[in-house]
Amino acid sequence: MIRNRRLLRWPLLRAGLPMVLVMTALSLLLSACTALPPMIKPVLEIEGEVFVYLQPFSREAERLRFTGDRLYAVRSDGAEFPLTLALEEFNRDTARRQRLLASGRVPPGRYVGLSLTIKKASLTGDQGEAVVLSPEGPVKTNFSFEVRQKEAVVLALILRYAESIQSGFRFSPVFSASVPSLPLSGLMGYVTNPNNDTITVFDKKSGEVATVITTGRGPWAIALDQKAGRAYVSLSGEDAVDVIDVTAGRIINSIHLNTGDRPREISLTPDGKKLLVVNASSRTVSIIDPRALLELGRIPVGEGARSVLVDHDGKRGYVFNELSNTITVIDIANRATVVTLSTDPGPMMGQFNRKGDKLYVILARSPYLTIINPFTVAIDRKVLVGPGLSFIKVDTMTDMLYACRKQDAVVEVYDPFTLSPGAYLQAVSGVAYMTIDGEENALYLVSPETRMIMTVNLISKRIATMTDAGEDPTWATMMGER
Repeated sequence: MIRNRRLLRWPLLRAGLPMVLVMTALSLLLSACTALPPMIKPVLEIEGEVFVYLQPFSREAERLRFTGDRLYAVRSDGAEFPLTLALEEFNRDTARRQRLLASGRVPPGRYVGLSLTIKKASLTGDQGEAVVLSPEGPVKTNFSFEVRQKEAVVLALILRYAESIQSGFRFSPVFSASVPSLPLSGLMGYVTNPNNDTITVFDKKSGEVATVITTGRGPWAIALDQKAGRAYVSLSGEDAVDVIDVTAGRIINSIHLNTGDRPREISLTPDGKKLLVVNASSRTVSIIDPRALLELGRIPVGEGARSVLVDHDGKRGYVFNELSNTITVIDIANRATVVTLSTDPGPMMGQFNRKGDKLYVILARSPYLTIINPFTVAIDRKVLVGPGLSFIKVDTMTDMLYACRKQDAVVEVYDPFTLSPGAYLQAVSGVAYMTIDGEENALYLVSPETRMIMTVNLISKRIATMTDAGEDPTWATMMGER
């Protein structure tokens, strides 16, 4: 950097530029070279983490509106530790479902409750909205809970409305708190939060969060082995794959990869015996025996490898190399490349149809949906769908293809015969991932932009649940997924 500064210094002065401009130019250059990377949350080491969720208001409480100011976790010795509010305004619209109220990292230990400060409150009656008196100091909620090192605890708060309104004109909130129980294993859903190093566990039927699992740095994708009761999570910031015991809801082991691999998407063969991991930085795919916790081998792939898909038989893997404009087809058993197929610019991901004889591929820099014959490994045809498709999901029950564009708040539903959109589902903007729950017959939409998971019933086409998932929900999976 100093060498570059010397080279630039004299030409600028000889050009007759004022010293002020020269110094300004040098300052900008130096600041560009020494710019710090974006703020990354440090790995949870000596602390624990608390997530506070507010349960839906009762019907009578829907006439209440109030604003929170500060929330603290109160330790047994009286010390208070601030939690960051995710929701400040409480009213009938924000509290009709479970909401993430606050979260924060605190020292491990025994805690005796929470302390909440209220700014203002009002009630809506027959004559409109009227301001009511709110408490001058913080309101205490007594509840004993333990925070363990490197672990997270979820607290569920219920507003006891009848006890919170005094004499009809004074609001002094009374909450009851609890640590939610894990849902039955068949109802569990999981969503990764890479920037927060957590996995949010929710009840797929109610949409409510039950617990949070802390992981290593950058949990990105999850592959679920339902028969074995295991989930595998790629850690893009730690070059490893964590193994989760689904029943216990905790990490039980890790599979270590090479330094600098930066694993992203993963895919499990149907028999659960092989796990394919895309290593974004090393431009390889690891083939892992997940039960032996052993990497069996790795295969070179193209530039910008971002996703991987295993076929229905578990014999071949397809790696989509966005920057190389290729798809690497892998023989999983022999750990070898079958062929590298050239495509239009920017292959991002693919989905098989129900029979497995068509592979639909979307591309970042092409307005066409490419259809590949997996038996001949050749492009069968291309269909004009317009630019901007960011994710697709095939319903293997109906062969309907669901597609979204990041900037749109709808999901396009493509007929499998005409491959033209015949319906649209209401959604949220910024959808980055979709999956389908076969048991509930519902489409799950993950939106980092809104920090939420939305569930759409595929029969009624209506929104079924919405879940506050964390800072940056990225990938979701669940029991009964198809």
